Amino acid sequence: MSTPVSPRTATRLEPAAARLDSESFLGAWQQLNADATIPHCIDNLERSGVLENFRRLAEAGADGPAGEFRGFWFADSDLYKTLEAIGWEQGRSGTGQYAALLDEVAELFDTVQTADGYLNTYVQGTPGVSEFAHPEFAHELYCAGHLMQAAVALHRGSGDERFLTVARRLGDLVVKRFGDDGHPLIDGHPEVETALVELYRETGEPAYLHAAELQIERRGHRWLDPGRFGSSYYQDHLPVRDNTEAIGHSVRQLYLGAGVTDLYLENGDESLLRAMEALWDSAFHTKMYLTGGHGSRHRDEAYGDPYELPPDRAYAETCASIAALQWSWRLLLATGKARYAEEMERALLNAIAASTSSTGKEFFYSNPLQLRTGHDGSDEDSPSVRLPWYSCACCPPNLARLLASLHGYAATADENGLQLHLLAAGTFEGGGLRVTVRTAYPSEGDLEISVSGAGELAVRVPGWASGATGTADGGEILAGPAAGEYLRVSCQDGATVRIGLPMSPRLIRADDRVDAVRGCVAVARGPLVFCIEQADLPDGVLVEQIRLDPAAPIIDEGPRLRLSGRVAALQPELYRSYRAEEAEQPEVTFTAIPYHSWANRGPGAMRVWLPTT
Repeated sequence: MSTPVSPRTATRLEPAAARLDSESFLGAWQQLNADATIPHCIDNLERSGVLENFRRLAEAGADGPAGEFRGFWFADSDLYKTLEAIGWEQGRSGTGQYAALLDEVAELFDTVQTADGYLNTYVQGTPGVSEFAHPEFAHELYCAGHLMQAAVALHRGSGDERFLTVARRLGDLVVKRFGDDGHPLIDGHPEVETALVELYRETGEPAYLHAAELQIERRGHRWLDPGRFGSSYYQDHLPVRDNTEAIGHSVRQLYLGAGVTDLYLENGDESLLRAMEALWDSAFHTKMYLTGGHGSRHRDEAYGDPYELPPDRAYAETCASIAALQWSWRLLLATGKARYAEEMERALLNAIAASTSSTGKEFFYSNPLQLRTGHDGSDEDSPSVRLPWYSCACCPPNLARLLASLHGYAATADENGLQLHLLAAGTFEGGGLRVTVRTAYPSEGDLEISVSGAGELAVRVPGWASGATGTADGGEILAGPAAGEYLRVSCQDGATVRIGLPMSPRLIRADDRVDAVRGCVAVARGPLVFCIEQADLPDGVLVEQIRLDPAAPIIDEGPRLRLSGRVAALQPELYRSYRAEEAEQPEVTFTAIPYHSWANRGPGAMRVWLPTT
């Protein structure tokens, strides 16, 4: 099956076959990825010099390669993630449009890879740099991991053996150099752990699984130079079973969580699962933004203290939300708990969706929940609009590989039947059932599910959907549609299941320990978080002046919401004496839009959390 995460060992749930309806929200986004985002990534691999880094090594003469390496030292991973996207897209649509590119890259890999399996164009193409000399920052195993995942995707997607051969040579090198009798090295950026597990799954070679286990067991013993950010930045501060607080560089923390959970799915070590569930609680219950973003500190792209979640300074890197989804998916396979699917949906429909423009060719690296009036967005580290590419271009190809494989995160199966986790129109098959889902979700809350085959169908009911309804024609309801649980129906062939989710807009408040938004509320409808933009406010009124009236009705206007409140006066001085009685504020009505669609009309102020009247 052409999907990521394909466990060899029996797990509680197994990924199910799925095809998203191209007219649905997720299906249309996946098609936009195929039509625009993947080709855009390929174009920028040329412009940024990533492909040229391989060509200069392949064409090197007796005096070495001409020119200099271009980009960050981990630039190879941009190519590998794009190749992974192509592999999943081949499996999804059967496209052959990238055959020439794949032929060239396969030949480059075969030429550049050394006899012992090593492959890294920064190290090989930069005089004076030695292999694995600086594991804390050189990203050699990180890049190797992305190559392995690309090879697996291409093999599953089209049966292409060429890249799997390259990945196995590299995997064998890792086994030999860093095995039981080798050097106890780990990479400063976790990623190779989950890749080695997946390479084992694809090939059946147990040495790769053991290599992943060694990487994980060695983590947290302070092997790496702590540098200026400390050992937690590299996830080298505590062994994985002892670390119960999400800390340090958020993408590294989340990728490591995915890798440890992958290991548990294959070896069944319950101590790993207990540790990961505790760590997940820390990340998702005390350090996650409402939109599913992770990481509140720009300085080291890191988690802050519990409840340190400033909306305007949110780093919330796109790659972190992608990694959070990937980790939650693995925990869902391990446990079957709805909370993991809930957070997958939150991130996917808000933080991740916001990172990509309506054209599929511009992207946010960080995803703040507030952009101030007068913000200087000229620097790519904190732009006011999405950019076509970044000097550190980890996010665009990461988005491409996620979207190309998105159907693989929608449904699971077990011996009893089929489970639907992402609520989307499409066709899903597993556990003896084949179902067709018709819905306009997340715009609307009605789902109609036609069932072929006999067995148990489970459909996730979101935690916000109190009052959901469910009926079954040709089936018996075993568990009703409780919010945050699964509607479970014993279905006969030809059954029709209907679900109604209440989609009335609602207000959300944060825990009082989130000081940055105390006294504010956010607006949501269904799974979507909303925001206000300067473009929708009356002339002369700034985003910062808006005060929402929480008692006023919210008018649903399709994709937009009409809100009411008052306009606070701007004071002439920065600070002034407090007055209990303020001057009367004029009333105002204003529009809120889904957070995922902000900044598609040019730069301008925006905010999710609104002060109240």
